[in-house]
Amino acid sequence: MNFVYEFSQGSKEQTALLGGKGANLAEMTALGLPVPNGFTITTEACIDYLAGKDSLQEELKNDIQNHIKALEKKTNKGFGSTSQPLLVSVRSGSKFSMPGMMDTILNLGLNDETVKALADKTANGRFAYDCYRRLLQMFGDVVCGIDKSRFEDQLTFYKNKRNYQEDTEMKEEDWHYLVDVYKGIYQEVLHRPFPQNPVEQLFQAVEAVFRSWNNKRAVTYRRLHQIPDDLGTAVNIQEMVFGNAGFESGTGVAFTRNPSTGEKGIFGEFLLNAQGEDVVAGIRTPQPIAGLKQSMPEVYQEFERISSSLEAHYKDMQDIEFTIEDQRLYILQTRNGKRTAKASFKICIDMVAEGILSRKEALQRITPSMVTQLLHPVFDPAELAAAVSIAKGLPASPGAASGAIYFTAESAKAATLRGEKVILVRQETSPEDIEGMVVSEGIVTSRGGMTSHAAVVARGMGVCCVAGCEALQVDEFLEQIICGEHVFKAGDILSVDGTTGQLYRGTISKREGNEQELLQEVLGWGKEINELKVFANAETPEDIKTALNLGADGIGLARTEHMFFGEERISEMRKMILAKDKRGLKEPLEKLKTYQKQDFKEIFQLMEGRPCTVRLLDPPLHEFLPRTGKEIEELAAATGRMPAQIRKRMDELEEQNPMLGHRGCRLAVSLPEIYEMQVKAIVETALAVNREQDFTTIPEIMIPLISTKEEMALLREHLDQVIQEVLNSEALEYKIGTMIETPRACLIADGIAEYADFFSFGTNDLTQLTFGFSRDDSGKFLGEYIEQDLLKADPFQHLDEEGVGQLIEMAVANIHKTSKGSKIGVCGEVGGDPQSIRFLRKLPIDYVSCSPYRIPAAILTIAQESKFE
Repeated sequence: MNFVYEFSQGSKEQTALLGGKGANLAEMTALGLPVPNGFTITTEACIDYLAGKDSLQEELKNDIQNHIKALEKKTNKGFGSTSQPLLVSVRSGSKFSMPGMMDTILNLGLNDETVKALADKTANGRFAYDCYRRLLQMFGDVVCGIDKSRFEDQLTFYKNKRNYQEDTEMKEEDWHYLVDVYKGIYQEVLHRPFPQNPVEQLFQAVEAVFRSWNNKRAVTYRRLHQIPDDLGTAVNIQEMVFGNAGFESGTGVAFTRNPSTGEKGIFGEFLLNAQGEDVVAGIRTPQPIAGLKQSMPEVYQEFERISSSLEAHYKDMQDIEFTIEDQRLYILQTRNGKRTAKASFKICIDMVAEGILSRKEALQRITPSMVTQLLHPVFDPAELAAAVSIAKGLPASPGAASGAIYFTAESAKAATLRGEKVILVRQETSPEDIEGMVVSEGIVTSRGGMTSHAAVVARGMGVCCVAGCEALQVDEFLEQIICGEHVFKAGDILSVDGTTGQLYRGTISKREGNEQELLQEVLGWGKEINELKVFANAETPEDIKTALNLGADGIGLARTEHMFFGEERISEMRKMILAKDKRGLKEPLEKLKTYQKQDFKEIFQLMEGRPCTVRLLDPPLHEFLPRTGKEIEELAAATGRMPAQIRKRMDELEEQNPMLGHRGCRLAVSLPEIYEMQVKAIVETALAVNREQDFTTIPEIMIPLISTKEEMALLREHLDQVIQEVLNSEALEYKIGTMIETPRACLIADGIAEYADFFSFGTNDLTQLTFGFSRDDSGKFLGEYIEQDLLKADPFQHLDEEGVGQLIEMAVANIHKTSKGSKIGVCGEVGGDPQSIRFLRKLPIDYVSCSPYRIPAAILTIAQESKFE
């Protein structure tokens, strides 16, 4: 097996074998760019080494030595020569860019003799001994594990002693002295000298770079960026060129476009008389790259030409490392540059306009996380780095917020009226907290998961939320949080990062992430090629406007239960629940119908004839009843009952497992008046809007939680009768369908399809019932399941393809047996999850439906997948 490749043997397509850096060095060599000579040891050699072989195999050592000999011939230098010494750099380079995560060693090949030869050859002893001390420090840190502060402290001490402000003030004798001090550190710490044999230096350095694949920072980086652990790193051995050879030499890093804004033009920094780590480590303050145009105009002109060539070749913004040695430019690395979300969108749009990229190619460059960052405010990176994190929960809804903490909806509203920014903190939220949630900048719960009430509602509103933060002891009675040794009282300030799940003490400044013009243009490209539509889960005017602005094709789920929690409405809802007989239902239902018609009119007018699915009441009735003694007393007074009578009714409605109890279509069977009222409100409103407007509303009425063909047949027949009574002789096209939320409904979907015009899969409940997991409590153990590889991912966040996915696939096939024209969609949180969409779009379905702020990522994912067809 070949473990070593010359730069002239590889190409940019070989990133898995040569690493990104090695592949790009090979590509630039083929392009004829000024790249120092060298070779790459492959990732396969690293994997072989890390597999348990504690030292380099003899075969690999021989290959390395043979390539060193070839390098000596190309450069007319000798590795270890005392007349024309060859020095090399040793750099890591994995398939995916991991800036600063692994290790580099420069000036390798210097020893007590070759340093003299370098000094004589260059007539610059100061430069030679500066190179030697750098090697001693890097080799000691990377290879030998000596704390680099041991070296830095000695340099700082010496500079202070001599009243030097900068390293450039050091003279030859100063560096000579520091070299002796540094060699003494080896003896003191390791009880052995620095190795003088250049070949031994090289072998040890290669092993150290291999080992750096598993250092803590590299492992953490891979986990954060979801990079596999089994890829390994390549090692690049390259002839040294020296930016520290004097003031006609230098080093720098530059981007072909601004990585923060995306603006076209070279953006970067450089240092004269320096080596690369001086720029990266911030040892000296670099100058803007524009300064190079003044000091070395010909070099700058060549760099501009090469930068433009590389960007055109790679069709992406490039991050380029370069060195200048005696006015001669060398390119040490190029890679696709990391950038902000705003810059990503701007660069893609500009490159399409410039003819560099097609729209489909540009769409591949945008990730869902970039969309999230573009839409939601983010904390200022500098302040965030200095902030103190106190706890971490689930990143339930992205964004960033700082504010005073309050523990009830009422206190949150009151604080907002006083002009305060509010963070609502609860053990868990319920629908009655909605008024407090609406006014809050952020929401934190100590319980619940990614599909908990807090999470779902927050995402719908675009409010940042951290859920299930179990490190917090939330005492709603005492209005305080205890987190380890920290205690936070009502009014104390917290900062919430809904993108990472982190909570911080105090206020952190934010930056706006909303760039609508950039977003709209890119989403427009996606919608042009997408066949699978993206609908929204939305029912408030604010949510619907947001959804349409973010590209929604329609409303896939308008939840009517959310419409009953205003102060006046909840009162009528409670009166309806407490009615003693059918006659007692009439008055509260009429009032509720009036409210519903107001809601539906707003919805239909905003939708302007676009598809709109209204789900009839789904939750059990007890969720609408009062919870506190004060609320019970108020309800008793309003209904002319005793508090004891209300508590008795509450006991009657209480269920052991309400999620599996008297809810959805089951409620309609035993109390049909509720659905009758809702359907009348929908149809009457649609007729009125159609009379007034020049568009046509076709209401889609969805019955939740159907599990049997007989349920669907019964309710369909009854609702059709109610609708015909309302229509009388007027014409209105309407549809009645169902939400499939139980495994049984999936199995017998062909029977249900005999009576349904459309179908929507409610994946939150379907997942819960398929696994037997409570979606509100599963957060207590799912983390351990994932950590122990019992599950690949949280099934409430990413569709369980093997189980729930197969049920959906089976149901879709069953539906098409009976009714090939039925519209089929998927709702729930997985409807906006890119990973889940990749599975769902392979099925013959018509749409996915998700929270408004997840719509752009869904559109983008569908467009990216369309590329491969």
